Amino acid sequence: FWPLRDVSFTVRPGETVGVIGRNGTGKSTLLRLIAGVLIPDEGSIRVHGDVAPLLELSAGFSNDLTGRENLHLVGGLHGLSPGYLRRHFDDIVSFAGEQVERAIDTSVRHYSSGMKVRLGFAIISHLPHPILLMDEVTAVGDAEFRKKCYATIDRLLGEGRTLVLVSHNQKDLTRFCRRGLFLDGGRLRLDGTIAEALDAYQSAVPR
Repeated sequence: FWPLRDVSFTVRPGETVGVIGRNGTGKSTLLRLIAGVLIPDEGSIRVHGDVAPLLELSAGFSNDLTGRENLHLVGGLHGLSPGYLRRHFDDIVSFAGEQVERAIDTSVRHYSSGMKVRLGFAIISHLPHPILLMDEVTAVGDAEFRKKCYATIDRLLGEGRTLVLVSHNQKDLTRFCRRGLFLDGGRLRLDGTIAEALDAYQSAVPR
């Protein structure tokens, strides 16, 4: 079984690309390959610049550590220096919300899944990396948190970051992306504008 086959494309700095397709067509696998979490069996992937992966936002957290300790652990794993994390600690925790602020010195095993996601997003969104990989991130959390997510993504894109977004949410895709890749059966069927990719997806979905 090949999740992806004969997929070839180039993303230039500052582009915003939406990856569209039905479940099981290789969208999340593609992001993991770009992030370096997976290694391709064939072909090659060249990434020029550091990647901020907003994929599984609580990945890397240790349940035995507090929120404070996890912030330093995960930030360090993504290349942030101890000095940077100390300087931005209050901003990161404040972004994660009042619940996380109150529990920052509590073991993460006692956090709800939403609290973990908010802390994870807060950490990753503070990375200075030029490439953003996002997998349905804004589908998680309450309305207030989603509003924060949108504002943060707008700010990062305004700084000229590159975005590759996997989503089923048409509003998110048209808001953030100009270009669209339509995957079907693990193959790249269309590489065009986001409107063209959405039209191709709609035509392929059984009604």
